[in-house]
Amino acid sequence: MTSAPYRFGIEEEYFLADAETRGTPRRSVKPFHVQAGEELPEIGRELLQCQVEVCTPPATDFAQAREVLARQRAALAKLGREHGLLVFAAGTHPVADWARQLPTKGDRYRGILRDVGLAGRRSLICGMHVHVEVPDPDARVDLMNRLLPYQPLLLALSASSPFWQGKPTGLSAYRLSAFGELPRTGLPDLFADAAAHERYVRIMTNAGSIQDASFLWWSLRPSIKFPTLELRIADSCTRLDDALTIAALYRCLVRLVVRRPDLNARLDGVSRALAQENLWRAQRSGTEAELIDEASETALPFGQALDNLLALVAEDAAALGCEPEVARARSILTHGTSADRQIATFEETRNGDTSNRQALDAVVDWLAETSRAA
Repeated sequence: MTSAPYRFGIEEEYFLADAETRGTPRRSVKPFHVQAGEELPEIGRELLQCQVEVCTPPATDFAQAREVLARQRAALAKLGREHGLLVFAAGTHPVADWARQLPTKGDRYRGILRDVGLAGRRSLICGMHVHVEVPDPDARVDLMNRLLPYQPLLLALSASSPFWQGKPTGLSAYRLSAFGELPRTGLPDLFADAAAHERYVRIMTNAGSIQDASFLWWSLRPSIKFPTLELRIADSCTRLDDALTIAALYRCLVRLVVRRPDLNARLDGVSRALAQENLWRAQRSGTEAELIDEASETALPFGQALDNLLALVAEDAAALGCEPEVARARSILTHGTSADRQIATFEETRNGDTSNRQALDAVVDWLAETSRAA
């Protein structure tokens, strides 16, 4: 099974902002979306009109994925300039007001907003999703269980949402708080086996709570379209290289738990509760968080937790040919996440004779410039 290609695909969500105000686009963004759909077949829509999504085709090579995403980011930035818009990747929009956002038209989106009400309108967030194809699709629920402990670390590396509604949040990854207002989000529950998961989906569907399993918006879930396990914990990564690093780490982790059926094989309620606590620590402090290690019953500095993880997946990174992308996780730790850089830009700008809003505008400019740089 470890000789499987573990094909992967990356989905990225971006914000649209008015190039002059840096806030909500003042004019209709329909012409932008129409032209984007004509010129970029990989483009998709999200819940709100001020968002756009891209995806890569299934790949086994990160150089190929990088080329696709770099082209998409550059094309969207160019198209944005033509329409007076900035396009950027971040977990939250630093200045946009959720109350001013318009929903995307379509039966699915209308249905979601009708179901979740105001919480859906407040979902002004962008994430990155990574699909990894597994050798045995029937094993995905077991793999989902055993991958839970690693999600906080992946969130911390992706953290890019320190601002919300024009204010510093005090958190590195506030996106999860906004997303958590919706039902069926956060860490998945521990399911005894695939049959238990199927029973849950059947009951929820028959009861009218969901239309299908795609309405389970957990941070990790089996895809209903592809034979993949989909990671959904990450903030949208401002720097393309960060996105590739997190995708590579996740791909290696999937291979790791396939080849090591003993690893995390006996997780229980305590294990999930500790993963939830670590998720909060990562959300609050990013890569400065100390993460609880269940085996030693102690909290480890993030650098040590990362070193332990990189040692675990070293064989997998070599086998999958993504050692440079995986190794770059240490660079994120050394040089900081997008959230770290956003906060630094805000504080450096505010130290001058500028208002908080001007400092936030500088953050948006940094996000747009960095998102298109490849």
